[in-house]
Amino acid sequence: MSWCRLRSVFCLENFSWFSRGQGLTDQRSRTSNGGSDSFSHPYLPLITHDKKTAMREVQLGSHTLRSHGVKVARTHKHDWLILLLLAGIIAALNFIHPFYRFVGKDMMDDLKYPHKSNTVPFWVVPMYADVLPIFIFLIFYFYRRDVYDLHHAILGLLFSTLGTTVITDAIKDAVGRPRPDFFWRCFPDGKDVYDKWGNVICSGAKNIIKEGHKSFPSGHTSCFAVSFAGLGFLSLYLAGKIKAFDCRGHVAKLCLVWLPLLAAALVGISRVDDYRHHWQDVFAGGLLGYVVALFCYLQFFPPPHHVRGWATYAYFRAMDECGGTTPVNNGAGSLEAGVDNQETKRSDEAEAEAFMEIALADDRHSHSEDMKSGGGRHS
Repeated sequence: MSWCRLRSVFCLENFSWFSRGQGLTDQRSRTSNGGSDSFSHPYLPLITHDKKTAMREVQLGSHTLRSHGVKVARTHKHDWLILLLLAGIIAALNFIHPFYRFVGKDMMDDLKYPHKSNTVPFWVVPMYADVLPIFIFLIFYFYRRDVYDLHHAILGLLFSTLGTTVITDAIKDAVGRPRPDFFWRCFPDGKDVYDKWGNVICSGAKNIIKEGHKSFPSGHTSCFAVSFAGLGFLSLYLAGKIKAFDCRGHVAKLCLVWLPLLAAALVGISRVDDYRHHWQDVFAGGLLGYVVALFCYLQFFPPPHHVRGWATYAYFRAMDECGGTTPVNNGAGSLEAGVDNQETKRSDEAEAEAFMEIALADDRHSHSEDMKSGGGRHS
């Protein structure tokens, strides 16, 4: 058997064995090095977890709110101060008058939609964009008792919603695009008046006219970008926790991940139905909110499709500090992990030996055929 044929056996037929072995080798090397390289390969092959491994993953149990809550909060005290700063910036942006864009008579054809009330009231926005995700974070905390997961999820969520609010409000004030119902905001009596340059001379309430120049993008006051920021963060969080991308093909997991995004999309549609925004405003606001949520999520969690996407970076650092294994109350987790690693190692070695035997048998068969054909030519 030629070297090319031998190499093809290991490069093609044994590819799946090599991938699994490589992932386990990386895991063993990280454990032997004391956890110095706990996250050096951000895209390791996805591996399946048996029941024992899954139970060990959720039984950290040693880093709770009571034991490490104050320490974690102090570590991120500057992050919480920045959140307060963002809240102050939002209040300041609401006092700033937006840019009053020129609105002529010929532009009014697209701005004469009725001035309606909001289908989704403003006070409901923080309820489903912040309170609902935090409630779900608490459920996972009572299940796993991981203070890092709870703290970082809440911190990332608040950064996502407040950061999106600052960005959208700043763009609103700078752009000053009229809303679809601007005519009735500007002329509540239906009588339009213009100056010598053809610009509108509004007779409506100042605060209503002010809000009428904040159409693009759909953001805080219109609740859509914040909806996608908060519910988008929740969607990413659920995708990591339930291991939606574990290559097992469970579509029900995807339905659970899509549910928050569907709710956010329906809020955006309501903004168009209420004639508070143009469809471009809704599209830009949703995209902006989800991108901000993605950045904030990846600041604390691995990507949802990652083999470690079910916990925070801080969780794995705590594991490495404890010796590279997940601590449990009775100390049996480390023993079970060692037994599982030995069984996996023996299985991989047996599979490798089987492939080697196939390759050698194929080589002997090829060699015998070459001898026969050579003997035939000599005769």
